[in-house]
Amino acid sequence: MTERPKALVTGASRGVGAAVARALAPTHDVLLGGRDEQALSALAAELPGARPWPVELTGVTQADVADIDRLDVLVHSAGVATLGRIADQSADVWRRTYEVNVVAVAELTRLLLPALRQAGGHVVCVNSGSGQRANPDWGAYAASKFALKAFADVLRLEEPLLRVTTVYPGRTATDMQRGVRAYEGGEFEPERYLRPESVARAVVATITAGPDAHLTELTLRPRGGPVN
Repeated sequence: MTERPKALVTGASRGVGAAVARALAPTHDVLLGGRDEQALSALAAELPGARPWPVELTGVTQADVADIDRLDVLVHSAGVATLGRIADQSADVWRRTYEVNVVAVAELTRLLLPALRQAGGHVVCVNSGSGQRANPDWGAYAASKFALKAFADVLRLEEPLLRVTTVYPGRTATDMQRGVRAYEGGEFEPERYLRPESVARAVVATITAGPDAHLTELTLRPRGGPVN
């Protein structure tokens, strides 16, 4: 029997990460990365070939990846967003945002490079519209997403045998978006936003492009919904 390709998805306990895991499960054995072990176990029970990979991404070590010797797909979907004006946000907010959105991505990728090289694998960074355009109150988050784009660009150049894709979703109907709308003082209107499943299909499309194709960037926006 041919061994199925292996994927690791971070932020898999909910939102876009969970949707990506569901979309990959029919064709991949999926490691479900995240902190909420109960949610990860519940999702793994739904998906044949999936298993929880509980980890604190900001403290990931070589021991956490010791049993991963080959990895076909790594999807970075975990992230945090704390909104506020630059005048009001402390260094702790900036540090936490960068630790989760940039440093954890870089370190997990570094640790998994041998496994990715072994498979000629694919790294997908789920970025944001804020990684293309910065707006007021989004300073720390937008800066981290611009940095994430730079990370992906450099990785693509340094590791030519890998495929590296940045996906830029617009507003998506997730718990994070619910918190954003609460900060903005507006209603959470999921019908006006991208569905996590739509973002997941876009991610999978970049992964399943023919072996001769390298889709480096993909931008999605809600049809008829908000641009920013």
